Amino acid sequence: MITSNVIELIGNTPLIKLKYPSEVSGCEIYGKGEFMNPGGSVKDRTALGIILDAEKKKLIEPGGTVVEGTFGNTGIGLALVCNAKKYNLKVVMPNTTVESKRDILKNMGAELHLVDAKPYADPGNYQRVSKKLALDIENKTGKKTFWAGQFENLANYKYHELTTAKEIFDQTNGTVDGFTCAIGTGGTITGVSVGLKSLNKKIIIGCTDSQGSSMYNYFTNGTPEKKGDESITEGIGQARVTKNLENCEVDKSFYVTDKECMEMLYKLIKTDGLFLGLSSGVNVCGAIKLAKEMGPGKKIVTILCDDANKYYDKMFNKDFLQSKNLPIPDWL
Repeated sequence: MITSNVIELIGNTPLIKLKYPSEVSGCEIYGKGEFMNPGGSVKDRTALGIILDAEKKKLIEPGGTVVEGTFGNTGIGLALVCNAKKYNLKVVMPNTTVESKRDILKNMGAELHLVDAKPYADPGNYQRVSKKLALDIENKTGKKTFWAGQFENLANYKYHELTTAKEIFDQTNGTVDGFTCAIGTGGTITGVSVGLKSLNKKIIIGCTDSQGSSMYNYFTNGTPEKKGDESITEGIGQARVTKNLENCEVDKSFYVTDKECMEMLYKLIKTDGLFLGLSSGVNVCGAIKLAKEMGPGKKIVTILCDDANKYYDKMFNKDFLQSKNLPIPDWL
């Protein structure tokens, strides 16, 4: 394959049959290999979809500036896309994110602003700070400054509807029975749910929620209430209904603890040779729960969001794991 631009490599990721999850569930469970995107995560799609939409609507001009609040992967995706398209990028990030993500962003040339981790209702929340920063830059320079706003920007879910959902349907020859993933911005689950159900209304969509999030209760009883302690996962675990989530079509909801997540990630390293990041563990656990509920012989797809290389400080840090009372792989 020859390409003239790295952006052309975003998407069209493979479906990987997951050996261990398929065996324990009695179903065929597949992971969409989003860690194989050039920026290393599913958020490459989000970044590209948002920038393409901004260009179409003339919200950004040549050589312009993009601002975003992110836990890391969307920022990395935006850095890749912005560099390829010659835009400047400024990123606001909570200081609780793993250091490796900060280093990647800085080494890709993004201007990084770290803020204390605060709830969305607080003006100091990283999303609110990023929006204010974009407005301040535009007022100061008099030039268009584009706030990506991944949580509220509907270009996020629409790009997943256009690409991710269609790819899953085509790769399974239309035989997919169920799909599930966790919720960060809501873009992936909403886009895939809308896209798949437009092709086959019978496809079951499951929300897989990490501990400390509110989406399990939201889709179970209609109230976005927190369930469980704060999770160690990053980029997922939503506490509110974002604009992207308003159009989501969810049939079932599942809850995954950090303990279940970590056990699954360590298991997949040994059984499937997959070196996956934290949210992928939540997603695979959810896929098994959905498969068991739907019954044997079904074909279930989930998202393998990114790999483990960004999460050494958590996943393979014995002291950290012990402090959180989490399982420790036998090779540490």
